[in-house]
Amino acid sequence: MTAFRFELLAQNGALRRGRYHTPHGTFETPCFAPVGTYASLKGLTPEQVRDTGTELILANSYHLQVRPGAERIQRLGGLHRFMHWDGPILTDSGGYQVFSLGGKVKIDDDGVTFQSVIDGSTHRCTPESVLTFQRQLGPDIAMVLDHCPPGEADLPTMRDAHERTLRWAKLARDTHDHWGGSARGQAVFGICQGGTDPGLRAAAATQMAALDFDGYAIGGLSVGETKQQMAVALDACVTWLPAGKIRYMMGVGMPEDLLAATAAGVDMFDCVIPTRHGRTHEAFAPGGQVLKLRNAQYADDPRPLVEGCACYCCQNFSRAYLRHLAVANEMLGGILLSLHNIHFLQDLMRDIRARAEGAMR
Repeated sequence: MTAFRFELLAQNGALRRGRYHTPHGTFETPCFAPVGTYASLKGLTPEQVRDTGTELILANSYHLQVRPGAERIQRLGGLHRFMHWDGPILTDSGGYQVFSLGGKVKIDDDGVTFQSVIDGSTHRCTPESVLTFQRQLGPDIAMVLDHCPPGEADLPTMRDAHERTLRWAKLARDTHDHWGGSARGQAVFGICQGGTDPGLRAAAATQMAALDFDGYAIGGLSVGETKQQMAVALDACVTWLPAGKIRYMMGVGMPEDLLAATAAGVDMFDCVIPTRHGRTHEAFAPGGQVLKLRNAQYADDPRPLVEGCACYCCQNFSRAYLRHLAVANEMLGGILLSLHNIHFLQDLMRDIRARAEGAMR
């Protein structure tokens, strides 16, 4: 039995319940992976993150290659040892930075040249080099280099991004196979692009599936398009992805989007939103609410953020105290709210998994 394996355990309509096996353990799906861009979930220890129910985390090979360097992390024992996380890790290839860095990036058919935001130095990423970086880092799951167009891109730009991503994916697939495939201890996922055009999305899924990656990601959504455009593009893509492989929607973390995407058949998500919201003193609450703790209405509120929430924050602190931390700019406020937000999304994932299993009972 291979180290990397997706089990589809239950299904309720398009909603799926599964389990993904890696050399560093399994994670249950649908799952949410918090993002530790620089091999750190800001302000949180690995033990705190694990206590939220988190099984999978994400780091970014682009940022880690710039600082402190993939070779250095490899010399120090690899990413798991470096950041003291013994569970599964996924690293993003840096394709999103092609979108987010704007004028600091130059894209050509062979790869990406970019300027470091740290020291202004010039770096080059190709389909082969980003897999090399990730091989040195040693995560369980590596991502191919992709071209992520903005949400408002026109059709020719979306088509170029789709075609370039597919060409790069073929090169990455060849490199992965040359190294021995997932038998060497690392899975590689392909990424479907195509913007908001359903035809391009369907083509991306069909052509990427033909390359037989270990799993498939849906990239380039939640980058400025409308909710309706996201839904149409997502449905067009998921329809053509293999049922027996894991499906990963990149960069999505708002509760309503997670509910919609799991209902469409997506298994896996990541986003910086829970910790970023925490650092700006915003907290998830039921019914799609986002509580803004700087607001004066919470100054005398003795209630926890969410009644019945089992997270450390809600079990021990009031809204009034959290509001005090926010207005005093105390770092503890961001830490507690980050813990709550991650726990809230993990609770949501647990509820979704139970809903999928309900069809089998």
